[in-house]
Amino acid sequence: MKDAVVAVLTYRRPRDISAILPALVAQLGTVPEGWGARVLVIDNDPDGGAEETVDAVRRRLVGGEDIGYRHEPTPGIAAARNRALDTALAEDADVLIFIDDDERPQEGWLAALLAAHERYRGAGVAGPVESTFEAEPDAWVRAGRFFERRRPVSGTLLGLAATNNLLLDLPTLRRTGLRFDNAFGLVGGSDTLFTRSLVGAGGQLRWCAEAVVTDVVPAARVTRGWVIRRAYSSGNYWAFTSPLVTRGTVTKLVVRVRDAGRGLVRIAGGAFRAVTGLLVGSLGRRARGVRTMARGAGMVVGALGIRYQQYRRPAAN
Repeated sequence: MKDAVVAVLTYRRPRDISAILPALVAQLGTVPEGWGARVLVIDNDPDGGAEETVDAVRRRLVGGEDIGYRHEPTPGIAAARNRALDTALAEDADVLIFIDDDERPQEGWLAALLAAHERYRGAGVAGPVESTFEAEPDAWVRAGRFFERRRPVSGTLLGLAATNNLLLDLPTLRRTGLRFDNAFGLVGGSDTLFTRSLVGAGGQLRWCAEAVVTDVVPAARVTRGWVIRRAYSSGNYWAFTSPLVTRGTVTKLVVRVRDAGRGLVRIAGGAFRAVTGLLVGSLGRRARGVRTMARGAGMVVGALGIRYQQYRRPAAN
């Protein structure tokens, strides 16, 4: 019997944990023959605030005994990801699957991921994320179509993946010894660096179009400010991590120069698109131009070795 661990990381989101755990437990009964699965909550709140919520869900939910809980007090998403990885490895699981606490798996999600892993036999499988909104997005955001994500065909090889819908093959990770870099815990990009390193080590990441999760987007994330910051951070950690998956001092320097140049091109191209959008009265063109500029700026800054703290937390009183 093969063993799958479904890990959900959380930080002070009791409502989301209460909502996702029943959905995940329902998925456990759909796994292909020859597989067993369980859920693991990683609580990244230094105070361990999610434990009471997890216990309450366990008590009222049929199948609640399949929910595990671990407390990771070290701040940062990388530390939480490593706790999930270490737990799954220690329990001799075969695959580790990440899903965000503010997402909801669609019907057949877990079965599709495991079936894809059986089919492709690679280092990992990633699936699509579709968005729903707690509040109507800003008109600027709607026009830019910023929450419409790519949908490759199943089996497509990937160069990197996020951990919002990702299966990882644990025998591969045992061989490579890869871990999430804690230096990226509060700046974002540890999953980008991890999966790029995995591919660089010869691992194959595949796409599974049938393994869909729904992202419940809060009102704070449907504004132009959030979209711009997100684009900046995405460009920043892409350029910052590029030299880290490259060997040789000279090559690293070439990569930094290349990414800085690409960032400048994006800034110029985005500015052109934004101005032409203004001239022709296209809000969508303007919005996409501004986002492209933000991503380009993030790339330039990242190429200079400066990281943006995407997951900065408020200081304790």
